[in-house]
Amino acid sequence: QVQLEESGGGLVQAGDSLKLACAGSGRTFDMAWFRQAPGKEREFVGGISWGGRTTWYSDSVKGRFTISRDNANNMVFLQMNSLKPEDTAVYYCATGRDSRSLRGKIRPTEWTYWGQGTQVTVSS
Repeated sequence: QVQLEESGGGLVQAGDSLKLACAGSGRTFDMAWFRQAPGKEREFVGGISWGGRTTWYSDSVKGRFTISRDNANNMVFLQMNSLKPEDTAVYYCATGRDSRSLRGKIRPTEWTYWGQGTQVTVSS
């Protein structure tokens, strides 16, 4: 039974940086970060394969955000640089139902286990 918990969110100024963490309890495989702003649907941010050798990002964050993982500690991270007000959202981490590959997947319905989210607010 997989449980995920995000942390690291907060209130920052535009242009600042923030690092989110996702702690996994139980087995995790391919992982992803999503975000959801008020009044909008949940959207993909970035993904990473189990071994960390493959990553994929949305165009809106590419070059600013970096996803990484530490399998020894069952952790996944999202380093966010050059934050913009439009990055304001609740950020969620997710993983799949089993060991099948989810590399390149960007739809929320393709991911099974979710954390409760952590709020990121970027002021101008």
